[in-house]
Amino acid sequence: MSRRPIAAFAYLSLAGLLSGTPALATTFNAEALKRHENWQSAVLSLGEERHFRALEADSYSDTVLSLNHTAGVCDLPWLEVRVDLDERQAKDRAVNLVPADFRVDQDTIHNGMAEFITERGDSGFYAQFYLPRQALLIEEMRQGETLRLRFTLEEDERWFLTFTLNGADAAIDRAESLCLAADDPP
Repeated sequence: MSRRPIAAFAYLSLAGLLSGTPALATTFNAEALKRHENWQSAVLSLGEERHFRALEADSYSDTVLSLNHTAGVCDLPWLEVRVDLDERQAKDRAVNLVPADFRVDQDTIHNGMAEFITERGDSGFYAQFYLPRQALLIEEMRQGETLRLRFTLEEDERWFLTFTLNGADAAIDRAESLCLAADDPP
């Protein structure tokens, strides 16, 4: 498997997305970064906005898997994959909506959808997921060893990613706890 999954996005006609004059993307301050084996947890802030992230960035040099919580709605985390494109994007754009399947070890196959997005001024390409049984997937991530992700770009074109879950439980616990603590100040 390639360590640079960006090649899979060639099927999405990204050439048009990579042109234009870059702008400055919104940059959050990363604080309280803590390592949990192959995972990390952190607080992201910008003004009053706070996000609490558990992330795995060890499996690929240009790809990050994250589980994110937002202050005020800690019970509604979202999964996201970010791939670095090495070039800032000219505009916000939803590129595509494709089937995406997750599986932890030999557990449940979680079918859902992935929306591919670019953000103006950001060098990343994002996949945000819509999963009907996300809570079960997160519970399996806490207990598992390996998370596999499959994007179906076309019927015969699939893109696969594999992430380690070594340290995921501790990182997810910390991100969730930090979010809950922010919701309930002393």
